[in-house]
Amino acid sequence: MSHVIEMLNIRKEFPGIVANDDITLQVEKGEIHAILGENGAGKSTLMSILFGLYHPDRGVIKVKGKEVKISDPNDANDLGIGMVHQHFQLVQNFTVTENIILGKEGGFFLDRRSASKKIKALSEQYGLSIDPNSVIEDITVGMQQRVEILKMLYRDAEILIFDEPTAVLTPQEIEELMQIMRNMIAEGKSVILITHKLDEIKAVASRCTIIRRGKMIGVVDVASTSQAEMASMMVGRPVNFKVAKKAMETGEPVLKLEHLEVLNVKKVPAVKDFSLTVKRGEIVGIAGVDGNGQSELVEAVTGLRTLESGTITINGIDITNATIRQRNEAGLGHIPEDRQKRGLIMTSSISDNMVMKEYYRPPFSRHGILDQEKIDNHAQEIADAFDVRSGEGIYSFAGKLSGGNQQKAIVGREMILEPDLIIAVQPTRGLDVGAIEYIHKRLVEHRENGKGVLLVSFELDEIFNLSDRIAVMNSGELIDVVNTKETNEEEVGLMMAGVKRKEKTL
Repeated sequence: MSHVIEMLNIRKEFPGIVANDDITLQVEKGEIHAILGENGAGKSTLMSILFGLYHPDRGVIKVKGKEVKISDPNDANDLGIGMVHQHFQLVQNFTVTENIILGKEGGFFLDRRSASKKIKALSEQYGLSIDPNSVIEDITVGMQQRVEILKMLYRDAEILIFDEPTAVLTPQEIEELMQIMRNMIAEGKSVILITHKLDEIKAVASRCTIIRRGKMIGVVDVASTSQAEMASMMVGRPVNFKVAKKAMETGEPVLKLEHLEVLNVKKVPAVKDFSLTVKRGEIVGIAGVDGNGQSELVEAVTGLRTLESGTITINGIDITNATIRQRNEAGLGHIPEDRQKRGLIMTSSISDNMVMKEYYRPPFSRHGILDQEKIDNHAQEIADAFDVRSGEGIYSFAGKLSGGNQQKAIVGREMILEPDLIIAVQPTRGLDVGAIEYIHKRLVEHRENGKGVLLVSFELDEIFNLSDRIAVMNSGELIDVVNTKETNEEEVGLMMAGVKRKEKTL
């Protein structure tokens, strides 16, 4: 088979870090080739070089056997290379068609009709099911990703790069995306899949290049290599996929939600008559398909959204109308769903981000004056404990960290304070298996220290792996609460679709 892409002996340095150290990648025509690596391993940097966003310090790039120089994304597009970024590049109040033709309008007149026709035909050809006239802000995250894919196909891309494409998708959307990739291969395209999710690599990729700390570890045939072997190559040690949990006696309620009603942005009830208790010494998981009221529920509990009715208590203290600071001081920790919007200030240093909840009290400030040395020491402690990696250490802007390292920084900031209750929303989103193992261990330790955890995750295996009890949400309602040991994924899946347990047993 011929190589459609060759990146030979690529090196790329940033201040204080070698992101790519003599890496070689060879992709064959008509294959899905995965790039597997831990957070900050250099995967996205390598692909950004191929797409023209960075320039290599050393090395050669060949496309279809010919050596090329890719100065910017326009060069990449001209060579038939397209990229779906982890964070989408879409204008929210434009239609699908307007987003796709943006930058490719051509000529004096904008022919929306023929563009829309071409988009519809491409959508049908690849099984994308996109309405060209939909406005971006009105469609799901999964559909927005398909718009990004259509953008590349509209520009006649032959080599498609997907950077962590499933990080924000539901299980059903992930399965549909895998099928879209298979359709592309059937049409003669080539796909490069950057991921750390081993099951997805097993599902669609034929070969996998594994990178660790900027170095190439090897290329494996996916069909004949186990997930455990790939995980071990990726992190440099054996990885335990199941977390060990002690049997625990639960204590007093740490969180009590009673008859909550919460409206969404369109003033429609998103959470309806919702009651739930989390006790000390337990992890309660909330299972449900994304968009069934989980976000609004978490925002109401953490103080980011006002309640229509109902009461919230932490440690017996009514915090229904409390400020966010009062909630924090009552013992609440929050790992938010959107790390960039809600978790970190991108233009501030890691050091400053690590004291966002604590800066106003000793030892970080006295009489209104910040003690920068104490702040830096605290940030360094978190970075060391949670393996937060960045070029300039704790002085790096949060926006310069890889998504996985941003996530580890937030988890570290929240957990180091040892709050009585942690609300963890998608806590391992975008993390590699080694980091997932570590975060899971820390959440279980939190439970074993007699604290409470409310876990919201769209990964059913994560819910089952960690939770003592599972609360299932559908259309903003609590369908049922079940003991994890007394249920299975099929039953919870039915409840996620709105089938109550007692109805199922009739």
